[in-house]
Amino acid sequence: MNDVDRSIPATEVGHLARAVLDAVGQVVVGKRDALELVLAGILAGGHVLLEDLPGLGKTLTARSFAQALGLDFRRLQFTPDLLPADVTGSFLYDQRTGDFSFRAGPVFTNLLLADEINRTPPKTQSALLEAMQEKQVSVEGVTYRLDEPFHVLATANPIEYEGTYPLPEAQLDRFLLRVSFGYPRHDEEWEVLRRRMARRREEAEIKPVVDAATLRAMQSALEDVVVEDSVGHYMVSLTAATREHPSVLVGASPRGSLALLLLSRVRAVMAGRDYVVPEDVKEVAVPALAHRITLRPEMWLRRVDPSFVVGEVLEGTPAPASGALPSYAAGRPGR
Repeated sequence: MNDVDRSIPATEVGHLARAVLDAVGQVVVGKRDALELVLAGILAGGHVLLEDLPGLGKTLTARSFAQALGLDFRRLQFTPDLLPADVTGSFLYDQRTGDFSFRAGPVFTNLLLADEINRTPPKTQSALLEAMQEKQVSVEGVTYRLDEPFHVLATANPIEYEGTYPLPEAQLDRFLLRVSFGYPRHDEEWEVLRRRMARRREEAEIKPVVDAATLRAMQSALEDVVVEDSVGHYMVSLTAATREHPSVLVGASPRGSLALLLLSRVRAVMAGRDYVVPEDVKEVAVPALAHRITLRPEMWLRRVDPSFVVGEVLEGTPAPASGALPSYAAGRPGR
């Protein structure tokens, strides 16, 4: 059996995930909860939006995960003058052959860091949409498939920050989750300085824990994580409740329910289980749903945060307590 076809049990996925987190934690100090969410987004096969002020380790996090996961990595700095062709690639005239040849853009990689994605106009932001959703790009009528795995880790400054453009709702919805790091504690910031002095150089290197083929096998193993019917209905109820909240103009789309499903499966294997419990769903609800909510204009004036709305939805939606088998798995052998 080759690496691409290898099978990994769910318990092994959790062990490997913790090893990856330990490796990244050697460089990114004191952000274990946020790092777990970023890795959950990758294992779930999605894209992650890192939204926070500059200088809080977002770029370092993306590079560190690429190294620990053994992935090809490219960084694209989004600027106001960036063109869509700078993302996807373009055709160039070859004088030797007298023909046009395609020069692939930075999107042709395993893990793309879209740095400060909201510093570029919407036209260029939208150039990533097809790649993120369809795993392909179209240039001059020709479609090019992207190699798997393919993940986008995008960093964004807060929209109040000078020189930023708000991300369109359609693009926000394509990010599986949004993560914020926040400022480190005093002891964590001192640890950053201490480690910098100890290694005597700026760059920190991480040895690969897994490779691209193993990552794909880990992602496939998540399909075996069981979601009981009542837990699935709980996910749908949470998403639907965001649409009915009085502070919300537009609630989370069905992609929100799918994000809850995918991320809660990862949380389950990280906890050593091959089944999802309501607590898994609760832990990922805010990062999975908050960025999919559009608040009423008056709520912005009152400084109501979408995360607060998701918190109220969690409090107001009863969680299930059931040990029944999921209907889709009732006929499985060994269940």
